[in-house]
Amino acid sequence: MIVNDLIHVFAGIFILLSLALGVPASPIFLSSYWLWFTVFVGANLLQSGFTGFCPLGMILRKLGVKESCAVAR
Repeated sequence: MIVNDLIHVFAGIFILLSLALGVPASPIFLSSYWLWFTVFVGANLLQSGFTGFCPLGMILRKLGVKESCAVAR
């Protein structure tokens, strides 16, 4: 996987998990304060779309994740 794919995977996991923990109808509900984490992830995705700055992207690059796929010819 490349950096952008992993960013989408992590964002999706965190949003679904925070919704499961923050919605009262969920069987694993803990507190409605978990919904603020959903807001944080969404705001981070929004600002990275405009600025190109994503902390998770920087971390993944430092861990050696490829920036893009090489096309074999």
